[in-house]
Amino acid sequence: MSLFPDHTWTSGDPVALDGSGAVHLPGWLTFEQQQRLVTAFHEWADGPVPLRAAVLPRGQQMSVRTVCLGWHWQPYRYTRTADDVNGARVAPLPGWLVEMGRNALAAAYDPGAAAAWHPDTALVNYYDSAARMGMHQDKDERSDQPVVSLSVGDACLFRFGNTETRGKPYSDVVLRSGDAFVFGGPSRFAYHGVPRTYAGTGDPSTGLPEGRINITMRVTGLGD
Repeated sequence: MSLFPDHTWTSGDPVALDGSGAVHLPGWLTFEQQQRLVTAFHEWADGPVPLRAAVLPRGQQMSVRTVCLGWHWQPYRYTRTADDVNGARVAPLPGWLVEMGRNALAAAYDPGAAAAWHPDTALVNYYDSAARMGMHQDKDERSDQPVVSLSVGDACLFRFGNTETRGKPYSDVVLRSGDAFVFGGPSRFAYHGVPRTYAGTGDPSTGLPEGRINITMRVTGLGD
């Protein structure tokens, strides 16, 4: 039986989703890059602002745990300091990670788009086997520049929808360790989520024995 039932399978070359501006890059990260991201994740998770599960305005705690770089995200705003955690300023967004994101954007779109892209924050999410992410829009930024997403560890079912509703139409894509996903243009504010993580599908030799790391780099448009 397949470990990945009920999904649209994609693999190999970059796959554009219906010309929407969303592009899946299967296997885009090298194994060494995945290891580097895992090593960095452990460093980021230990501070200055530790990994935490954000609390939504109505008091519900998210099942995904997050650490932020550059700007601190809490529902639904950005601040320089993590006032909902320990008041510390978050770690900076490293240049090598920005360059990795630019390269993914160039592969998905073109080098010109990558040169004009200047992300200033990254949300680093950790999913254990029970974690989920409901359908939502990335709209706390004051910019419509593309979002670049990198995945390491266990595979997940990634649901990418439309800009009007959390429901259909949407596309289900399996994101596996090493995949990148870029969405901008008409799809920049599309609803998307993670209804399932497939435990035990990652390679522990990356340094991540279980779970999934997802890094999304964004342009906040907030200036300094």
